[in-house]
Amino acid sequence: MTVPFFDRVARLGDRLPDVARSTWYRTDALKVGGKGFCRIKEGMDGVIVVMVPLALKEMLIETEPDKYFETPHYSGYAAMLVRRRLSRALLKPWATSFPWPDWINANASRSSIGLP
Repeated sequence: MTVPFFDRVARLGDRLPDVARSTWYRTDALKVGGKGFCRIKEGMDGVIVVMVPLALKEMLIETEPDKYFETPHYSGYAAMLVRRRLSRALLKPWATSFPWPDWINANASRSSIGLP
């Protein structure tokens, strides 16, 4: 039996402290402190949206464009798209080492992607 893609992502999130399964923009999501940092990208099979500081986003897209990318909608914003290859090692820094609720609150007014 094949496990749906986001179920695999959520299982990785389940192993991290303070990460909760939820919904965000009517899609399955992971949140820390009630703030979304990872969700399914609607209309793109096997793709998730991940909140990430712009400098890291630019570096990842430049070094691995087959894995990390953006559409014009996300250009210039602190979010990127990730194809199927998500690992716990990749999720952990985003979920645990960064003050997501504070960062999201501070940057929400500068984003048009509808941060919670």
